[in-house]
Amino acid sequence: MLLLLLGLALAGQGLRSWVNQPGQAPGGVQLLAGLTPGSPTAHRDSSLRQAQPLAPGEQINLDSAAAEDITRLPRIGPRLAKTIVADRQERGPFGGLPGLDRVPGVGPGLLKVLAPYVRFSAAALPMADSTFAGTPVGTPQALNLNQATLEELDALPGVGPAKARAILEYRSRHGPFGQVDQVAQVPGISSSLLKRFRDRIYVQ
Repeated sequence: MLLLLLGLALAGQGLRSWVNQPGQAPGGVQLLAGLTPGSPTAHRDSSLRQAQPLAPGEQINLDSAAAEDITRLPRIGPRLAKTIVADRQERGPFGGLPGLDRVPGVGPGLLKVLAPYVRFSAAALPMADSTFAGTPVGTPQALNLNQATLEELDALPGVGPAKARAILEYRSRHGPFGQVDQVAQVPGISSSLLKRFRDRIYVQ
């Protein structure tokens, strides 16, 4: 009887050693490889969606699409896709290609490439009723440089908060702008940058 009990005890000890992996605490729970947090399978659906090419005639709605869908567009990587979504969440929908141009990293060349593959569900920007300083009717509402607020200047393509403040400081120091091209004298506003939003501003 004593030998039988001793044999059972040794068998139980061997079973525990086989179940517990080396370095694992007794009673520890081992997760299956396919269910571990952060494993490739956890992001399978997202990765497949990013790799899926656009179907003929398919367009991405940039006023509502997630970053994973935006990366399917030509010349749009994950970083720029996240920047587009962050800008939309902060400033509201784009409403059209002119609105998308306000995103850092998006310029005329990329807009031309994206045009056939994107659409917008939000209302377009208000339209001007007349022509200001060469701005044709039917373009987004032009801003009077001598009255524009920080938020309005910030929304201009390629400007942003820092350059918008620089424009206001220049206007406060030197007085009203006499002509549109004078804004190129503002620190941080180059001639090439001015070309991006010249048709969106006027002086009066």
